[in-house]
Order: sequence, then C-alpha cells, then structure tokens
Amino acid sequence: MPKANVYDMSGKKKSTKVDLPESIFGIEPNVSVMHDVVKNHLANCRQGTQSALTRAEVSGGGRKPWRQKGTGRARQGSTRAPQWTHGGIVFAPKPRSYRYTLNKKVRRLALKSALSAKAAEGKVLVVDKLEMDEIKTKTFQNFLNAVESKKALVVTSCPNVVKSARNIPGIVTSPANLINVYDILNANEFIVDKAALAVIEEVFA
Repeated sequence: MPKANVYDMSGKKKSTKVDLPESIFGIEPNVSVMHDVVKNHLANCRQGTQSALTRAEVSGGGRKPWRQKGTGRARQGSTRAPQWTHGGIVFAPKPRSYRYTLNKKVRRLALKSALSAKAAEGKVLVVDKLEMDEIKTKTFQNFLNAVESKKALVVTSCPNVVKSARNIPGIVTSPANLINVYDILNANEFIVDKAALAVIEEVFA
C-alpha cells in the first residue's frame, strides 16, 4: 500500500506516515489515457473565437469594376473577391467550439493514473489539518517554503487557504471533488489535507 509523509501547518514532518488508498494511488499509471485526457482538457479550454470576413461580409464591391469584354484584362465581377486587396478571405475561420467528450471510465482511469504516478514519485504531501484562521499569503508561503514546494496543487476546502494561495505563482487550489488530471500532472507536488483525502477516497474509489 502506498504511503505519504504527513506535515503540520508549520511544515514540520511527522514521524508517522499515512496509508493512501490502493485503488486510487497504487495502480499502474496508464500514460496513453493520461495523454488523451490532458489533450481533451486543453481542447475544452480553447475559446475558439478566431474570426475573419468572407467576400459576402466585407464592405464594398457592389459594382462590376469594368465591363466583361473588350478591355484586354481578366474578367472581374467584384473588387472584394479574394484575389483583390481588401477582398474577403477564402474559407474564413469562424467562431467554433473545440469541445469533445471522453468516457467517464477513461477520465476516472486517467485521474487514478496521475495520482498513482505522484504517489510513486513521493510527491504526495498530506497535511494533518490544512486550515488558517485568517487570510494571510505570507503565512501560507512560509508553509510552502518549509515543505520545499514552489509549484503545487493544493487540495482543500478551507476558504482562507484558497484566498491566501491565489496570489502565489505556481500554486493552484482545488476542492477534492473537482481535481483534474491536467492540474495534477502540471504540479510538482500534490498537497492534500486529511479531510480532502477522505473525500477523494469516497468520490473516486
């Protein structure tokens, strides 16, 4: 069964380790599935707002520039055709959605694979009680310095911790039931309190 070091809010490591759920933190990571889910996450984050005007949408071009025959030049019907300066764009990009879905079992396997990979690297840090009495960025930064973490996913539901960490570069916070594969893999450490660990086991086991 995988284990993780336990810390207090001062950053001091405790002598005892906590057992992590085998079904979530102890499986063989599936790299291919994790890649698919991260690609899906990034695609769903795309805004898809790129837009350009076609020849039907640019202004002008209502008059035929010269008569059809007799000038010696190529026939033209509009000054807003794509080959003209200020003309429309051929196959102009329009706002679209890049969103697509993956099966729930695939997403669940990827999440467990990401958590298992972090546990295998010893990058899962469990905090005995991750909470703060006041919103204080410096206090939380001192905790991060004590556990030697500069880029981490902090899993907690304490509002004061979330607000204290939001201005620290490289730190992402999330409630236990909304963690995702991208944030887990993008962070160096996975910091979670015992209460959130119990929620993870309940939701994803």
